[in-house]
Amino acid sequence: MRGPLFQDTYSPQFSGHETFPLRYGWLKKAFDRVAETEEQLQNRAACWDDDAIARFGVGKNMVASMRHWAKAAGVVNEPTINSVRTTELGRLLFCPTGLDPYMEHPATLWLIHWQLAAHEEKTTWFWAFNHYPALTFERDSLIKRLDRLAKDRNWLRVANTTIKNDIACFIRTYVARPPLGKTGHDDALESPLTELGLIKAVGKKDGFRFVRGPKTTLGDGVFTYALIDFWSRYSNAATLSFEAIAHAPGAPGRVFLFDENDVADRLAALDDVTDGALQWTESTGLKQVERNIDINDESALSWIRSDYDALVGRGAPDGFE
Repeated sequence: MRGPLFQDTYSPQFSGHETFPLRYGWLKKAFDRVAETEEQLQNRAACWDDDAIARFGVGKNMVASMRHWAKAAGVVNEPTINSVRTTELGRLLFCPTGLDPYMEHPATLWLIHWQLAAHEEKTTWFWAFNHYPALTFERDSLIKRLDRLAKDRNWLRVANTTIKNDIACFIRTYVARPPLGKTGHDDALESPLTELGLIKAVGKKDGFRFVRGPKTTLGDGVFTYALIDFWSRYSNAATLSFEAIAHAPGAPGRVFLFDENDVADRLAALDDVTDGALQWTESTGLKQVERNIDINDESALSWIRSDYDALVGRGAPDGFE
């Protein structure tokens, strides 16, 4: 098996969210609090201490969950044990003049999904989108397969109950629960990523299906960002093969649930989308992308803006002129 989950140094993560899936407004609230306090060298307590319960209007476990999702989505990071900082991505999206402070654009949802499923830190998310071999699944099948993986890899202190709770949270992140009477709508809408339609409930109560195929709401800007982000972690070479882009763990083809034709269509448009910075070529008999730019976080983020151009009248976020 390929990929970071099968490296001997890999450390799995099956907890941190306190069983709460990401909810509307959480990333903005967490980002704003960190931005307010990050002039302090040691601001972790100021962001997540007991006062946060009143500040955010949620319980202690939800504060821990908000922190978890803000870090997992790449909106904030904790460079030291006592400090929290906003990230370039967080500022691009959520600062007062950001591209989408209130998550009104599908590009933001695709970016968050990419952060969760393309990076190996969240084990269940990465494994489900990059390694699970079938299109349909039942809740118990995911639990059994991940439990077997944990045993095969000799991951320590991974209880079956922990995996079960993580998979429940994973499913609720992408599949809206049907409303239950007059009070069920909050649960049905609790995770914004349900809007992406990546997983659908089918048949019996615990049956689900990954929805492969073209993604009409995924813009070329976010796809280019994802491609460069993957490339920066996958290879230092000036070319990247079609096989890697379509099938490697953590690649756009896997994370966005594309068929090969969907990947090919996206890559064929790269030259126009990036003004030649990335070029699709088959001239040497090899299907690959060539790059004429340095691969780094800054070059990846530079392409996101194009997907938000429809939001007229909004200025450039600080630092992204």
